[in-house]
Amino acid sequence: MFSLVNQVVTINRKKYAVGLFWQPTGAGYVARNYARSLARSVDKKLNLFTEYRGMVGLGARRLGHRSGMDSIAAAVTDALGEYTSFLAVFAIDKVFLLVAVRNGVILEDKLLTSEADARAEYFRLSEIPDWGALFAPSVWGMPRAVERNISDVIFRSARSTLRPISRVGAILFSAILLVLFGIGALWFFREPLMQMMMPQPSVEEISPELAAEYEKQVAQKNKELDEQFDIEKPQPPQPLEMPYDYLPDAMARAQVCYQAIGFLMQPITGWEQVSVECGETHADVVFNRTFGTIGDFYSVATEIMPASFVQQQSDNTLYVRVALPSVKTHASLDERDVETVYRAVQTAFQSIDTPVDVQMVVDTLTNGFETAQLNIIEVAAESKLIPTQFMHIFDDFGGVYMTRCAWDVSTRTWNYEVIIYAK
Repeated sequence: MFSLVNQVVTINRKKYAVGLFWQPTGAGYVARNYARSLARSVDKKLNLFTEYRGMVGLGARRLGHRSGMDSIAAAVTDALGEYTSFLAVFAIDKVFLLVAVRNGVILEDKLLTSEADARAEYFRLSEIPDWGALFAPSVWGMPRAVERNISDVIFRSARSTLRPISRVGAILFSAILLVLFGIGALWFFREPLMQMMMPQPSVEEISPELAAEYEKQVAQKNKELDEQFDIEKPQPPQPLEMPYDYLPDAMARAQVCYQAIGFLMQPITGWEQVSVECGETHADVVFNRTFGTIGDFYSVATEIMPASFVQQQSDNTLYVRVALPSVKTHASLDERDVETVYRAVQTAFQSIDTPVDVQMVVDTLTNGFETAQLNIIEVAAESKLIPTQFMHIFDDFGGVYMTRCAWDVSTRTWNYEVIIYAK
């Protein structure tokens, strides 16, 4: 059932790639571009990559890896999806597969030919605290570890398939297929093409009756085609919608954010709040575990925070989100030029002796046909004032929108981000 070729293992008649070089990707990175850059800096012989849960894994054909082959580490991680952190060793004939995942990130993915090496590597990694689950051969007698058969674990297709880092081979292969298709098409249609190339009798050589009938049929066919493909004329583009025409009332939004943050900051025994934030559509809070349990948290949260969404980020961290109610909108724009608004904001904060970061930016808005430039003042500040008090600073401004406010539990300060649309 199992066989090993370089860094390839066959399980249930399917080949999997082992020993990939895993690295998390940053936000906004294109996986192929990041894999190409990573291969250049690590080993240029790494010519295959896969993307999996915010990570890229690099492989190489010289290790037996092939395009279209799934990653064994990704398959095991999917199969053990109930654990965010686990350390597992599977005995496969005379070799041992080790997979270590920490907080959803693949740390180790390797084959070991020696049982002594496999035990040593397992023991080294097991000293890291807070593993969600441990799997090892029962004969090792490892504490807390249970034995699992790899063929029982891998029961569904993995979501991580190797692909070439470079597109050159794929482009060349496509070009060859295109040429072969062209040659085959010419061969298949050789007789119709030869007939088309043969000289045809002109209309003058045909009897007048046949020529008239032919022209009548052509005209009728053209009319039918015109009716068949008479599609609706494209509609003119929708006019540009300026964001300052639909701004929520500044004080009403501040009140909604303050109430939502208070709703999420309720104490739960054994858990402490780290930070809470109010965005444009949701408010969310992060809880860290001190001595409580996840079960206790869920039972309490469902009672004191109904309609909230709870997500487990790690064994000791929970994320709770709640949707914000809608606020009445209105059109508002500061009629002063952007430089004047910039100076006025600095003056307002200097008058209350509060540091502020103010920037002038230009945003471009388009509907595909028209383009408009938006002058925006971006304001970022820390304050001890609650949202409803803080937004009074902007009473003399138009086009005001608080995009974000957050409460830092450790410093007991508010962080605000506000934008002002100016002429």
